[in-house]
Amino acid sequence: MEETLQRLFRYKAWANDELLRKLAELGAGSTVTGLAIRALSHSYIVDRIFAAHLRREPHGYTAVNPSEQPPLEQLAADIRRSDLEYVEYVAALDRRQLAEPIDFEFTDGAPGRMTRAEMLMHVITHGVGHRGQISAVMLLNALPALKDGFTTYLHEAEAKVRRRIAA
Repeated sequence: MEETLQRLFRYKAWANDELLRKLAELGAGSTVTGLAIRALSHSYIVDRIFAAHLRREPHGYTAVNPSEQPPLEQLAADIRRSDLEYVEYVAALDRRQLAEPIDFEFTDGAPGRMTRAEMLMHVITHGVGHRGQISAVMLLNALPALKDGFTTYLHEAEAKVRRRIAA
């Protein structure tokens, strides 16, 4: 489980980076970029909320959607920093820590309890969902969707093991 989570968080960082680079190419004036910033801002806030829950620290967020959208450059830097933090955090966990339940409070005040592994899987699946939304918007705007699947990542990151020649 630990190794799988490590791979998934390295994949998350890679997929986010691929998307952020593509959005930078499209530029701030693109309809796709504007919609993507909204989805990514939300996803980033959820990532930060769960990072705080995992450490049993307060997060300071009262909502999962920002009232104002940040510029892409700032959001990209924040996401990349957060992704690196998660990669490092997950690499330091053991089985016992992953199974540990943590009590927390959702932004609406409702109580929650999840294991660290469940929280980490939520962060992964939540991000995948929003990247998928952005890919759909890209397709609707006649742009090619990103090839950001886990299989693509594995075959790029582990080309030799996957019997692929690295590009």
